[in-house]
Amino acid sequence: MGTSVTISAATDQDAEQILKLQYLCYQQEAALYDDYGIEPLTQTLQALRAELGEGCVMVARLGEEVVGAVRGTVDEDGTGRIAKLIVHPRMQRHGLGGRLLDAVEGRLAAERSATRYRLFTGHRSEGNLRLYRSHGYVPVGTEQRTPRLNVVTLEKEVPQPAGAGELVAQA
Repeated sequence: MGTSVTISAATDQDAEQILKLQYLCYQQEAALYDDYGIEPLTQTLQALRAELGEGCVMVARLGEEVVGAVRGTVDEDGTGRIAKLIVHPRMQRHGLGGRLLDAVEGRLAAERSATRYRLFTGHRSEGNLRLYRSHGYVPVGTEQRTPRLNVVTLEKEVPQPAGAGELVAQA
């Protein structure tokens, strides 16, 4: 029987594996927009380590190998910003991206009081758009960043537990 994928909080020891995976995963995005200067491809190990210390970073592991990652932070207004959701190409289309998304959303709501989530992706990134929509995200805006790239911003509210916000009459 094979090893199953586990999802947990990233540690500083994961930084190099995350950076290498990020570089691999963002090659497709760079090719799609003919822009190899995008931030995920130019980020330094030092900058990634800073993100590990400041935000909520989740990783998916297959044994000791990091095969997926996602990052999140929460603004003062309660908006959870989710970024850099990556899954190793050989592990894509098996639900791992959705599991990572669920994991970071859960942590941002439980530990950092997120009230809504916001993320963005390029307008040609159909797989990303499909994943986010299937998880309840709706487009709220589009911004042209370069002549070849429009960035689509998507959001969703944090689901409230059943009965939350309802007034219950007591006899």
